[in-house]
Amino acid sequence: MDRAIQSRETAHYISITNTEAMYHGLRIPEQGDYIRGADFSLCDGVGVVAAGFAWGHRLRRLNGPILQLECSRHGVVHGWRHFFYGGKQGVAEAMAARLRARFAGLIVCGTYCPPFRELLPEEDEAVVRLINEARPDIVWVGLGLLKQERWIAAHRGRLAAPWMVGVGAAFDYLSGAIPWAPPVLRLLGLEWVFRLLLEPRLRAKRYWWSLVYVVEAATEGILTWRSKRRTSAG
Repeated sequence: MDRAIQSRETAHYISITNTEAMYHGLRIPEQGDYIRGADFSLCDGVGVVAAGFAWGHRLRRLNGPILQLECSRHGVVHGWRHFFYGGKQGVAEAMAARLRARFAGLIVCGTYCPPFRELLPEEDEAVVRLINEARPDIVWVGLGLLKQERWIAAHRGRLAAPWMVGVGAAFDYLSGAIPWAPPVLRLLGLEWVFRLLLEPRLRAKRYWWSLVYVVEAATEGILTWRSKRRTSAG
């Protein structure tokens, strides 16, 4: 990331890839293209780890909130400029304040909370000007899964920022708007249990999609492994 920032390259992006993202990526071509086209696709969630294991891969988890914290820490030394786009009213500003307090010298060059509706063309042009005039190195996008990925894909060629990253719930966690799971649950990959308890109606359908993906991926991986084993034995 630092190499691209130092050379002022643009249009790079990172996919924070969880099981729900993979479920939709197998069914929505644009989402699949987004994941495959990312400079980095980071494993977010124990379900992706389990699916990868069934295919013989060992994946290391690095989710959106942790990436944002690490970039904040690393960016202080290197003078990285951060722009926060998304979140509910006041969330981006609250996150900026908390991160500045935690990482002395952190540069937050701007925030913007878009309305829930689609922006009009002239409003979108104004947002592009606002972000470009702020000269960010990283634009953190917190619009929620699918919506933030579509926004990044639509603005890659229009923003002069080296990096864009869709981090979804990181805005809520890092601003304090929603409690983050206790460290022991995060270490065990059980953040989803904590979030389900907090927001059962909102999360139930989304976690069902995640379960479907894990079962399908793991089943296919195991069957592929068995087929290869029989072929080798024959």
